[in-house]
Amino acid sequence: MANTDLKTLADRAVAEIGAAADEAALEAARVRYLGRKDGALAEFTKQIPALPAKERPAMGAAVNDAKRRIESALDERTGALRAAHLERELGAERQDMTLPPRRLRLGRVHPISQTIREVSRIFATLGFETVEGPEIESDYYNFEALNIPPGHPAREKWDTLWISNPLGDDPAHPLLGRTHTSPMQVRIMEKRRPPIRVVIPGRCYRYEATDAIRESIFFQYEGLAIDEKLTMSDLKGVLYAFARQVFGGDRRIRFRIDYFPFTEPSAEIAFSCFICEGRDPKCHTCGGDGWIEAAGCGMVHPDVLRRVGYDPTTYQGFAFGGGLERLCMLRTGAPDIRLFYQNDLRFLEQF
Repeated sequence: MANTDLKTLADRAVAEIGAAADEAALEAARVRYLGRKDGALAEFTKQIPALPAKERPAMGAAVNDAKRRIESALDERTGALRAAHLERELGAERQDMTLPPRRLRLGRVHPISQTIREVSRIFATLGFETVEGPEIESDYYNFEALNIPPGHPAREKWDTLWISNPLGDDPAHPLLGRTHTSPMQVRIMEKRRPPIRVVIPGRCYRYEATDAIRESIFFQYEGLAIDEKLTMSDLKGVLYAFARQVFGGDRRIRFRIDYFPFTEPSAEIAFSCFICEGRDPKCHTCGGDGWIEAAGCGMVHPDVLRRVGYDPTTYQGFAFGGGLERLCMLRTGAPDIRLFYQNDLRFLEQF
């Protein structure tokens, strides 16, 4: 009789579980049939100790069989309800997987930034540290500390963008967008004692008309080395090593006398043409001259050294600087400096 009742109970439980509409109804059915204290199956379990010894094994087996049927039905219905819930969620967000995927647009490093990194890497192999400086400078660092006092004719070479000071204009210390990276020579020497070996890439500003080789906002790189017994030979060796790494191992270098107020003696640097080697009178890179003007350089002027507290009889140094866009144009073959700043992806994606 008890076995029949257990089978009926299990059949009823399986049918009720199969009809459960959600997990809450399923949990209620589980508690109702398998609950430890008040569950229907627990009532049969409590009867086992009161049965004759011969009937107990059969009763226990019947209870376990009913429990397995109910648990199996619970597991099956739980899986079905969760699959249906997942199907509903995916159905609300379903995408057409036959469509081609959206193209991922990968960013690229700007060619000027690539050139800055390459210049910094090359000079790092020569023992130079890369540093940065302020783009908004005072008249003192941009001009006076570099032997360019008010009224000096060299100021006309660097047409200047002056800036109104938000804290009030100070005639003694006017502000401007730096016209070259050379002010960092003085700033570095004020803060450090020799030996010094630094290269300074950075943005500069000048008030001038733009054309294929000039921009009012552009980048320069500046190099400075200060130590005992440095000479023009050391300067030439550094720039020769730089030229060979930038343009190839068979480059030659040419120094010609030039003038900069903050170096003495001063020179203009040119590298032998890596396109035609001077053999093509129509070469678009060197114009048939065979040489590519690259930068200015020289030995740091003794007055600049004295201004920062260095004894020029003990310390000597050299400095050099040139345009980063110029290097980039030579390396990439870009015909116009303005192409770097027009944000035209057709041009920039080539690099």
